[in-house]
Amino acid sequence: MSETPASVDYDLVISGGTVLDPASGTNAVLDVAVEKGRIAAIGPDLAARGVRTVDATGSTVLPGLVEGHTHIFEYVSKVGAPSREAHLRRGVVAAADAGTAGASTFPAFRKLIVEPSDMRIVNFLNVSVLGLIDFRFGELLNPDTLVPDDALEVAASNPDVVRGFKIRLSEDVVGEHWESLLKKSIGLAEQARLPLMVHIGETEEPLPVVLDHLRPGDIVAHCYTGKPHGVLDGDAVLPAVRAARERGVLFDSAHGKSNLSFEVARRAIADGFLPDVLSSDTSARNWRGPVFDLLTSISKLVALGAPLEECIRRATVAPAQLLGLDGEGYGRLEVGGRADVTVVSWTEEVTLPDAAGNSIVAPRLEPTFVLRNGVEVDIVPWRGL
Repeated sequence: MSETPASVDYDLVISGGTVLDPASGTNAVLDVAVEKGRIAAIGPDLAARGVRTVDATGSTVLPGLVEGHTHIFEYVSKVGAPSREAHLRRGVVAAADAGTAGASTFPAFRKLIVEPSDMRIVNFLNVSVLGLIDFRFGELLNPDTLVPDDALEVAASNPDVVRGFKIRLSEDVVGEHWESLLKKSIGLAEQARLPLMVHIGETEEPLPVVLDHLRPGDIVAHCYTGKPHGVLDGDAVLPAVRAARERGVLFDSAHGKSNLSFEVARRAIADGFLPDVLSSDTSARNWRGPVFDLLTSISKLVALGAPLEECIRRATVAPAQLLGLDGEGYGRLEVGGRADVTVVSWTEEVTLPDAAGNSIVAPRLEPTFVLRNGVEVDIVPWRGL
């Protein structure tokens, strides 16, 4: 809350909505006032002092969403979705590309994607110098493409962008060399003092064998995968998965075209296992379905039993902290902070698909008003219509 002299007029007041900000614990009907690209006040009865007012009655006012796992290396990678269309115009103000660029392609990623963007973009650098150029060809089938010195040099020279490393451990990516490549990846991540994101699903060995190698702060992507070697044993989460979380390993939902299973997610959520980061794993293969966008991924987990506030936490402040963006003001609504705001409303029930062709009928979160650094963003309609 803040008090400001009554004579002050705000550029904009978002009025009457339920402000839901897990970072501060706020969940109440309040107004949000914006002045010169910053949040000037959060409190009741501010609407009369706004030069412009947006009525958010019946809607939920969120911090600008933070996407913790996506693929947006458009033009270079066959899997790169357009960042603005797939994310910003759907309520996401900051995003982490998860391994689409490797050391040899990172200069293009920086020049073509990061620098021109009106979003904040960081990445997990692929440990293969090739990066993820095409899903049909595993980037680590030739293990010599993992060149630690190249990855370390790019990370050291680009700390504003490189926030970790990424390795895909599926058999069609790493072949029989999974363990040596994982150990080498952990070694370079340790040297850089950055986390390693590990893609699971169809790994050669069961998940507990992989988890034994991981350190606190490392991230397991696709925790609700329906592919072999996931997090469940029947209806229960594996003890090794809980033990890994207890020692600080993080788990990312990362929907993707071929990973989120409603049945796995339902059972894991019922067993009390929520992801540490809720992400969409958007790519050129799925941004027109079945993933669509981050808000749709949130809607699916809510429909499967996850509490809304906890889902929003895992799509705002949690990924902002993981990516080191919380220090820049991302992932929260606070007076004096960035005016990044995503206003959402629930739609009527629609059919929502998972990655295996199954579907549920549930309401969906839809952005109705988005601010990025105090500037209104032109929203695009849901692509599932």
